[in-house]
Amino acid sequence: MAAVRVEGLRKTYGKAAALDGLDLEVPEGAISALLGPNGAGKTTLIRILATLLRPDGGRAEVCGHDVVSEPRRIRALIGLTGQYAAVDELLTARENLVL
Repeated sequence: MAAVRVEGLRKTYGKAAALDGLDLEVPEGAISALLGPNGAGKTTLIRILATLLRPDGGRAEVCGHDVVSEPRRIRALIGLTGQYAAVDELLTARENLVL
């Protein structure tokens, strides 16, 4: 089973296509990097895979679960963090991790 499988994925913002027929497969246990210039669709793809954004077309699966029809299952399986950490400086390190 693939950890991530994307077939013909499409997402547009107005007339601009962020993803236009993207195909991608990441095997289970693989370590991957998603690299590209600004505007290449990296964040859009991650937001779709994390079920935070609905694709306009195509299909995407995480651990065999469809991002559109099984978002709760996917959210139970994954973890996602942004580029910048949100740390409350008034809390201890342990308290920040528990949040």
